[in-house]
Amino acid sequence: MKKKKVNLRDIDNHQHSGEVSDDDCGSCCGNHESEKSSKVLSPYLPAIISFVLLLGGIALDIFNVLFFTDWVRVVWYSIAYVPVGFPVMKQGWKSIVNGDFFTEFLLMSIATIGAFAIGEYPEGVAVMLFYAVGELFQHSAVTKAKGNIKALLDVRPKSATVLRNGDMFSVAPEAVKIGERIQVRLGEKVPLDGKLLSEKASLNTAAISGESKPSTIAQGEKVFAGSINLDGVIEVEVTKEFKDSSIARILDMVQNATARKSKTELFIRKFARIYTPIVVFLAIGLTLLPYFFVEEYIFRDWLYRALIFLVISCPCALVISIPLGYFGGLGAASRNGILFKGASFLDTITKINTLAMDKTGTVTKGVFKIKEIVLHADSEESGESLSEKDFMDYLMAIEAQSTHPIAKAILEYKEEGASSKAKDVFEIAGKGLVGIVAGKSVLVGNKALMVANGITVPKETEAVVESIVMIAVDRKFLGYVVISDELKDGAEAAIEKIRKTGVSKIVMLSGDKDAITQKVAKELHVDWAKGGLLPEDKLNEVEKLKDISGAKVAFIGDGINDAPVLAASDVGIAMGGLGSDVAIETADVIIQTDQPEKVAQAIQIGKSTRKIVWQNIALAFGVKALVMILGAVGMATMWEAVFADVGVALLAILNAVRLQNMKWD
Repeated sequence: MKKKKVNLRDIDNHQHSGEVSDDDCGSCCGNHESEKSSKVLSPYLPAIISFVLLLGGIALDIFNVLFFTDWVRVVWYSIAYVPVGFPVMKQGWKSIVNGDFFTEFLLMSIATIGAFAIGEYPEGVAVMLFYAVGELFQHSAVTKAKGNIKALLDVRPKSATVLRNGDMFSVAPEAVKIGERIQVRLGEKVPLDGKLLSEKASLNTAAISGESKPSTIAQGEKVFAGSINLDGVIEVEVTKEFKDSSIARILDMVQNATARKSKTELFIRKFARIYTPIVVFLAIGLTLLPYFFVEEYIFRDWLYRALIFLVISCPCALVISIPLGYFGGLGAASRNGILFKGASFLDTITKINTLAMDKTGTVTKGVFKIKEIVLHADSEESGESLSEKDFMDYLMAIEAQSTHPIAKAILEYKEEGASSKAKDVFEIAGKGLVGIVAGKSVLVGNKALMVANGITVPKETEAVVESIVMIAVDRKFLGYVVISDELKDGAEAAIEKIRKTGVSKIVMLSGDKDAITQKVAKELHVDWAKGGLLPEDKLNEVEKLKDISGAKVAFIGDGINDAPVLAASDVGIAMGGLGSDVAIETADVIIQTDQPEKVAQAIQIGKSTRKIVWQNIALAFGVKALVMILGAVGMATMWEAVFADVGVALLAILNAVRLQNMKWD
């Protein structure tokens, strides 16, 4: 077919809308070159120039070079200061113009200008140089953390090849309408959600689900945008517009997640705004107040101590490492197929001690399968031995006329279907189906259908917990088929993993009949279970759990019927939420891979993130408090202060970056 090229509309116009702004990292990230200037000048060049000049000046001082005195020395160190000091002072002035007087830019500017004023030129340059180096490390770490989240944006398809009037057109995904057919070539990304029209497809869904293993999709099954076609050319019928596709919704959620701050993060940002002016006034007091209490007061000495106090009190380590920790947690979760709607939920999920879960689609596959085929002994009284094949042929011929999920499970018994065809099939509401197969009257349904037609049902069927389909031919009971939903692989192990994370109570709330619910609950060793619940009943049960003193309740469901409960719980977790709009809208956490064990992993990631954040808080406060005290009593120099400040910031950053390389079982 002829392919007509058209100009693609830019679909990257909101690519950076969800990025973490410099302000979100605390104002200490603001001292970075603009993108335009960074293309012309390496961001490392100013620091390199200052470093070379500083080393040169120190060498000239050590060797007492004759010309390196008075104004020459001042000019030398001033030139060394400008490349790293001017951007900070410029940013400080902008902050003042915008009404934000007390920032770390002001602290650094006062400290370094003061050092020059008392003749400590090398130390003034060193303070600003190491501050700039710290900024570069911070910028690199933040970029890496944001890159883990932004990497998801790379899966956004740029174009779609759509079939229109017999020709293939390359258009923007947004221009494709529901019901249109699109073609996806080998190696291309599926541009929109749809239904597979080709016989089968092998897709890499790693960007969507976090699973590296390729998925094999059969004709008629769902295909999600962002998946990569691994085998030949496939055709897909579009079922959702691009803005409503799973990948678009997920990207929007991930982009906006960083805007939802945790309580810890919000506290630190507020704290920094109060802390900085207090530090400035304390430094002023440390300079002037000793005049009234110290006999031999030397202004220069006390000013020097105040400058040390200002340098070490810079809150950069706090305001950068804490958001960086949460960025790392969100990015790590996304890589593992877990989407948190915000940093606040990374915190909340660590406090969960009670877990309520749905059954179907959460710990079971939600797909009916034949568990057992039982032929009744009386069916052989006629002298003809009835084989399982003949038995299933009767059953499949009738069920072929039904659209019920149980009928689908029965029809999967034999791929080519029944060898006989059913005639005159009609449904008896709530009981089953009646029809003619090979000239014989066939009844397929439940016990009520059999009893209504005077057919005796064996007592053994009363002990069967699962769904049961009975069959009678010419009013003779032939047997029954047991249909059940299968547990997901690793469901029992997942429950144990969840318990090990600190969840002390696990309950099951299901709309399925109570006998089946209790059976599944027993297999999984949950604390207690209730079946036969309507959505409002589940909501009431979760509210009761929340009323227990100290209880923090998470609920796991499929995100459709369970939407009210997902919203009401402390943390709502949607299983397999890719195909569910309601799940993405209502839940706080989305498990993309549909694997129950990911719940334990989500809790582990939350705990790792919280642990690193509090480690950084303790590190920053501990070291800074110690050096501030030493500086105030004259036992620390500005060199020690700047190394302590930059060192704490770098240690905090390196600690936060660990999240990006952690593994969770």
